[in-house]
Amino acid sequence: MSKIAVIEDEKAISDIIKYNLEKEGYTVYTAYDGEAGLELIQKENPDLIMLDIMMPKLDGFEVCKVVRQTKNTPIIMLTARAEEIDKVLGLELGADDYITKPFGMRELIARVKANLRRTLGAVQKEQNDSGSVLAEGNLTMDLSKYEVAKNGQALELTLREFELLKFLWLEKGKVFSREHLLEKVWGYEYYGDVRTVDVTVRRLREKIEDDASKAGYVLTKRGIGYYFKG
Repeated sequence: MSKIAVIEDEKAISDIIKYNLEKEGYTVYTAYDGEAGLELIQKENPDLIMLDIMMPKLDGFEVCKVVRQTKNTPIIMLTARAEEIDKVLGLELGADDYITKPFGMRELIARVKANLRRTLGAVQKEQNDSGSVLAEGNLTMDLSKYEVAKNGQALELTLREFELLKFLWLEKGKVFSREHLLEKVWGYEYYGDVRTVDVTVRRLREKIEDDASKAGYVLTKRGIGYYFKG
């Protein structure tokens, strides 16, 4: 069963999360500050990380930034703050998802399962995609190696960015709503914020486009959603 790291400085909340996730069969490790959290991640190499934003020593943003330098492990940010900038900043730093406190355990478990399902599905599909390379303009995508290159130079994409680009690329020309992308790429049917899609598209454009303000690959269909033009 998957291993989950819960890095949350409020022990009562951490204990409740741990109890409910263990009931679902997950192995759960806990830490109560950012520094201990990084040590835990390094030692246990979890399959998913739940990360509070406001913590002593290192906050969640700093932990996320450090983790993303070496790992594509799914990260769910936990925040009690309502400011939109907190959510956007977490996504900009490479988080895959966020949940605002207070949250219900049903929603939290659904988010965990969705993120783990996407990661597991990516690993299982690796064999089927073996030898498949997509090419368009100055971009190439190696499906078996989970690599994207621009002008021959490898790009540092998160798993979610890669999956979003892959989905749109394989459906080139088709326009998908944000809700549809949440369901197909993030695996959400009932939970999720469409702004998550917008932030991920913006991050992706900054990496694959020569000029992110003049998108040439991932385009917006005003009032509808996004599509891959090529």
